[in-house]
Amino acid sequence: MAKTWAKAPSPCIDVCKFRDAGRCVGCAMTKPEKKSFKRLSKKSKKQAFFVMLEQRLAAMGKLGYWTRMYRRKCDRKDAPCPLDKLEKADRAA
Repeated sequence: MAKTWAKAPSPCIDVCKFRDAGRCVGCAMTKPEKKSFKRLSKKSKKQAFFVMLEQRLAAMGKLGYWTRMYRRKCDRKDAPCPLDKLEKADRAA
């Protein structure tokens, strides 16, 4: 599981409807953020992106739904879910 961040699927959950101030109603990312995620290569930058996105989704009241759908996406892709790493970091802090 050392490659969790390197293999992290995009936070996009394939809803792709941009209504909320230019943010997707499913994942809360803007179109430029969706494109920029693909170019993130460093673990620290991907972690920071997920933390920012979780905070945004929580503020919008959509974190629970997104978390379920993102975990499902990771399972379908047979990829380690980076949310597990974030939860461990939260507990350690």
